[in-house]
Amino acid sequence: MNIEQKIRQAISLRASGDAEQARECWLSLLEEEPGNAEIWYQTAWTHDALGLEREAVPYYEEAIRLGLGEESLAGALLGLGSTLRTLGEYGRASEVLEQGLRTFPERREFRVFYAMVLYNLGRHAQAMELLLAEIADTSGDDGIRGYAKAIRFYADKLDEVWE
Repeated sequence: MNIEQKIRQAISLRASGDAEQARECWLSLLEEEPGNAEIWYQTAWTHDALGLEREAVPYYEEAIRLGLGEESLAGALLGLGSTLRTLGEYGRASEVLEQGLRTFPERREFRVFYAMVLYNLGRHAQAMELLLAEIADTSGDDGIRGYAKAIRFYADKLDEVWE
């Protein structure tokens, strides 16, 4: 089996719910292709899928360091930022997610995950502002769409009182 077939097999195993066997495949692939950033990224993702967040971090970091294509880089930055947040490493998570925001300003998922880490950092108003803007901008709900202008207006004024 060539490397591309092994990669497809490992992805298929993870997708079908056999993340442990997929993990074994990824670790074996890393031995064969230690300079392949995509394998590092997929290995990180699989560790996350298994609830092995702490173990996933160095795989994400190495994948990013080695250089990934655009789609995988977005996934790796989001995965690393989210994983660091779940580990309570809020400062590092914030830095990674801010990098994702700068690199992929059009990708709304970064704003949502960044809002989560802002909450963890005690920056509740900024977190709510980001989330409310995302709700106003992306909701398909008729009620939300009807009030989108008001939601956007109040998003950064939650502590203001009008008399």
